[in-house]
Amino acid sequence: MITHYSWSTPNGMKTQIMLEECALPHVIEPVPIGKGAQNTPAYRAINPNGKIPAIRDSDGPDGRPFTLFESGAILVYLAEKTGRFLPADQAARYRALQWIMLQMGGLGPMIGQFHHFSASAPEKIPYAIDRYRNESARLIGVIDGRLAESPYLAGPDYTIADMCTWPWVRSWQHTVNQTLDAAPNVKRWYAAIYARAAVAKAEAVTLALRNQS
Repeated sequence: MITHYSWSTPNGMKTQIMLEECALPHVIEPVPIGKGAQNTPAYRAINPNGKIPAIRDSDGPDGRPFTLFESGAILVYLAEKTGRFLPADQAARYRALQWIMLQMGGLGPMIGQFHHFSASAPEKIPYAIDRYRNESARLIGVIDGRLAESPYLAGPDYTIADMCTWPWVRSWQHTVNQTLDAAPNVKRWYAAIYARAAVAKAEAVTLALRNQS
């Protein structure tokens, strides 16, 4: 059984998608970050960085309980545990990993900072707002270029690279109210992934966490 420590954020949604896609038995442990639950000693023992998501797998490596944080690492772990959504072919595997790293190191942080400076910061700083909006849009364009060549980020098949990126593209549209009009390939890809039953379920489950605190 997997315990999924999560909240209603894009990073929580991406690991929930993988759990739903693989139909892995799991329970959700809400971590209401707006109330500081991520900073309690109990949660810091699970993730010393105080972020979500994290998991605890009662049947981890060697059959022992295993705790893991960082959403990208969790996706790779679950893919290797199940043998699904990460290509066995070495070249395709590394293509998936490179797009995961672009999301983790680029798209997610840039959209997150745009949201902070445009919606949450006590002082509106036009330079910061423009910088993070423009960099987010640039990265959406990079992804659009890739998706002009391939149905999915790693190639012809849907992988954890797509699961990793989709919730942040969702955030680009729904959280910071930007469009995909300049990225038609991303728009096509986004709709195809949203049509997956597991993705729609994961979105609903993740967003419902706010009502559980």
